[in-house]
Amino acid sequence: MDRMHQLSACPSCEEPLESTDLFCGACGYDLSAVPEPPQDHPTIAIGTPVERPEAGGTDSPGAPARPQRPAEEPPGAGPAAGAGTGTGTGGRPLPSAAVRFDGPDAAPPPATPVGPAANTASASGDFELAAPDPRAAAVPSAAHATPPAGTKVCVACRAGHVNTDGYCENCGHAQPRERDHMEQELGAVAAVSDRGLRHHRNEDSFAVSSTALPDGSPAVIAIVCDGVSSATRPDDASAAAAGAANESLLESLPRGVHPQQAMHEAIVAAAEAVNSLAAEPAGAMEHDPHRHQNAPACTLVGAVVAAGLLVVGWVGDSRAYWVPDDRLGPPARLTEDDSWAAQMVATGLMSEAEAYADERAHAITGWLGADAYELEPHTAAFKPDRPGVVVVCTDGLWNYAEAAGEMARILPPDAADRPLAAAQVLVGHALDGGGHDNVTVAVLPFAVVEQGAGSA
Repeated sequence: MDRMHQLSACPSCEEPLESTDLFCGACGYDLSAVPEPPQDHPTIAIGTPVERPEAGGTDSPGAPARPQRPAEEPPGAGPAAGAGTGTGTGGRPLPSAAVRFDGPDAAPPPATPVGPAANTASASGDFELAAPDPRAAAVPSAAHATPPAGTKVCVACRAGHVNTDGYCENCGHAQPRERDHMEQELGAVAAVSDRGLRHHRNEDSFAVSSTALPDGSPAVIAIVCDGVSSATRPDDASAAAAGAANESLLESLPRGVHPQQAMHEAIVAAAEAVNSLAAEPAGAMEHDPHRHQNAPACTLVGAVVAAGLLVVGWVGDSRAYWVPDDRLGPPARLTEDDSWAAQMVATGLMSEAEAYADERAHAITGWLGADAYELEPHTAAFKPDRPGVVVVCTDGLWNYAEAAGEMARILPPDAADRPLAAAQVLVGHALDGGGHDNVTVAVLPFAVVEQGAGSA
């Protein structure tokens, strides 16, 4: 392993690092500039005890922090029996070529090597600056002059201008990207996406919207996509998939296409959008010469509430959960992962707790992308007998609340009335738990249609 890959934290800002980092994602520090450690050994006086690490020391930096699935959800649990119809992976043998690694410990692409490195200060104080002269503060310098219209000001020093690479020209601080944190709320649905605490960029994406069926009744849509970190341009893949699926549903539902069929068509449209990215010229990766060229890829999960039906569709390991408002009925997970862990459980080779505790649990067996083994959209339709909330999320959230009961406990009781606040709480739960991955969640309330108010 290369020396600079062994750093656990940035020497400049102490931000935790991934094993493949070339630059710090927080401050832009060039990790290749860290000097080699001395090859000689320190002189130790004879008789001086040498401190040795205790047995069973701390875990290595960046070690996966995956909780095991609690025993309250029995092995192999998925959608409630008899709750609806759908397709799944079943017990089909796992092709060796149909596995892709994703999740909080998948190697993310190195940060784009642009922008100046952040200024550093010696712990010994050798480079400490003198206190500013209060007389000089009254005279604005050229560096602190009002920036031209349209120029961004650094969020760290509040003085320097931000260059086109996203770094402050004064202090070198990397500026927040637009996708680092995104929120959107419509009347009946809301979504929040966050970069998390360990990734350089947000590779998740979402789309929420609403339309009307031919009879005038509303249809509400939530799509969540998770870019596969081991693929090229995962952020572009998730954005393309979310946008294409959303547009497909907005076009087909008003024409009277059944919501479950419309979801199937939306997943196919999303797959085609991601596939088209692979045909783009290689010049798109000129900024990242160290990145292996492979097809962009992502997972997808979506939900549609229309005409008294709850329809979900998915490919990959992003999930949808059902939580009743009154909490009297049992919550349920509505999707089955396309993953190594789910395959082990389905074939009876491992219990669910054993499979999801394994380091291979996040190897996905289904995704959207030109190099996918096959496209197998899964859809399921449900007709709940009581109002509730659908939680549509990436594994950045369910890693910290895998079982349906856990998801119900962290979902605020007023989620149906305040979906945006509920989504913010769920994202906060993942960040408080470690935020090892990007986190995206959509909260979609479901209201029981009164008799005669709609058609199934």
